[in-house]
Amino acid sequence: EGDKTINADAPYIADSLTDAARAFWDTLTSGLEAAGVSFVHDQRLVRGLDYYTHTAFEFITSALGAQGTVIGGGRYDGLIKQLGGPPTPGVGFAGGIERLAMLLAEDTSVRAPVVLAPMGEAAQAPAIALAENLRAAGLVVINERSGNLGKRLKRADAAGARFAVILGEDEIAARTATVKDLSEGRQNSIGFDALANYLLEAGA
Repeated sequence: EGDKTINADAPYIADSLTDAARAFWDTLTSGLEAAGVSFVHDQRLVRGLDYYTHTAFEFITSALGAQGTVIGGGRYDGLIKQLGGPPTPGVGFAGGIERLAMLLAEDTSVRAPVVLAPMGEAAQAPAIALAENLRAAGLVVINERSGNLGKRLKRADAAGARFAVILGEDEIAARTATVKDLSEGRQNSIGFDALANYLLEAGA
């Protein structure tokens, strides 16, 4: 309780961000908003390890009473270098296995993933929103954001995906997605609004 009293008058970290940190924060929050993920900016949230950089976070549920935090973590861009490896950006978390198990639904079957491949910077934010819409429809979605298209499709095949959804500038402008059937090699152009039903009916 004494720590809480001292902390109440401490300055907020958010008031002293560098330009790079502010740009990172703006990109992160705009991505969450594009995905329709609600969040609360907790000015007093900290993690107890000093290798964290930029963002720390917690996932909290109201379904488990007072013990509501089920996941806590953050970003640690400098950790791998501290351990002797190359500079490598990273993000991770620790989760309470028992608490997470208590939140599981009855149906634990796993669908094959649909791989989303946004090509170019302009496709990144729409891809986040589209991925969330597909997940809300019951699909499992992997958002493949790095590498050329060939490498992304290779990773999609390795992940067991049957369908890859490709988004480029032309698709974004037309609000369509190019859906490639990885097992048969066929592809079709499908409107955003019809995409979830198309994939479900096709067996994704």
